[in-house]
Amino acid sequence: MTAFYVDSSALVKRYAPETGSTWVTSLGDPVAGHSILIGEITVVEVAAALAAKARIAGGLTTAQRDAALGAFLNDCDDGYLLIGLDRATLDLAVDLTQRHVLRAYDAVQLATSLLSNSDLVARALPPLTFVSSDQDLLKAARAEGLLVDDPILHS
Repeated sequence: MTAFYVDSSALVKRYAPETGSTWVTSLGDPVAGHSILIGEITVVEVAAALAAKARIAGGLTTAQRDAALGAFLNDCDDGYLLIGLDRATLDLAVDLTQRHVLRAYDAVQLATSLLSNSDLVARALPPLTFVSSDQDLLKAARAEGLLVDDPILHS
């Protein structure tokens, strides 16, 4: 089993065409057999990103946005492992904001992935790979000892 923690900057690529979309889509292909972990906050972040793409000229049409959001929410129910947000995650996120250049939700994403990774390793499973297209977040994840990947490198 290969586990990937995919943040919203990368996951949105599966639902709206961007550089790296093909690779992110391949990660979630059931045939690949990967486990895709996402934080519950990612549900809101991806929904907001899709809405933003529909507001810009040349972006998604309303119908495309609605179809993409529907597909994403369906995948949240059936394809992804959603990781809840608890006090330990928030405490770690606060700490991460002091050690790295991170926005609030990015710190929550990183904290969620770090705790998920610790859980995998404690169960003698391979560590996860943190997937993002946010360079500050990737830098912080590397500094925290996570394996990282950027969909843009797979275009």
